[in-house]
Amino acid sequence: MPGSEIRSLLHPFLLLLICERPGHGYDLIERLSLLGADDLEPGQIYRVLRNLEREGLLASTWVASATGPARRRYELTTAGMAALETRMARLTELGHVLESCLTRWRRIAAATRPHSLTTP
Repeated sequence: MPGSEIRSLLHPFLLLLICERPGHGYDLIERLSLLGADDLEPGQIYRVLRNLEREGLLASTWVASATGPARRRYELTTAGMAALETRMARLTELGHVLESCLTRWRRIAAATRPHSLTTP
């Protein structure tokens, strides 16, 4: 999915992933990629993580690594869980609107042949 659409979903995606399992930045980048959010710059993700922490939605601790430098591990706070619930409710509403739009499009696409469309 293109980065511009994903950027607007980055906050809830990160909150969701951290709710599932706390993790460090690189781990979260890999997990975002599995969600289809692979068109983002790591710098964007780290900025959002810092902002979420500044807002009190995440807490971080430094964890020693056996293979390199210590890593900052992010965990969801109580406020972060409340924010996640709110954002998931909004995404559910948005999902209903998008599904309605896609259903209409499928109906139009099935009934319209490419040669019958008017070209400007």
